[in-house]
Amino acid sequence: MAVYMKSPIFIGFVLLMFLGIAIYFRLWFMDYNFSSEDRDRMRRQFDLANKEAMDEWAEWRLKYDEEAERATTCLKELIKTKEALEKKVEEASSIDHKLAMLQKKNVDLLDRVESLNQELDAEKLKCSLQQFR
Repeated sequence: MAVYMKSPIFIGFVLLMFLGIAIYFRLWFMDYNFSSEDRDRMRRQFDLANKEAMDEWAEWRLKYDEEAERATTCLKELIKTKEALEKKVEEASSIDHKLAMLQKKNVDLLDRVESLNQELDAEKLKCSLQQFR
């Protein structure tokens, strides 16, 4: 315990505590001689400051409400746009599927046309050979 009493930090702490208590008592025993006019003026100043603070608060609240409304509107538009985009993506994927099916069908039909052309050529050749006989 004796080591703590001689420490410079402890001595500084005790000195600060003493200084703080002295300032507190000085403020406590200060004599405030305010007249009724001074009190009325201070009350009016306080009321004015309070009114200005309320006006400023109302102004900031209005700005907040406007921004909140704007943000809500933007969010709704964003959701609608997202839904429309998702719908178009779905339509595009179905169109891609239909296109792939039609391309496959087209390839099959081209193969069929080619085979029919070969059959037609074969029949023409057969007819021409029969005419020469």
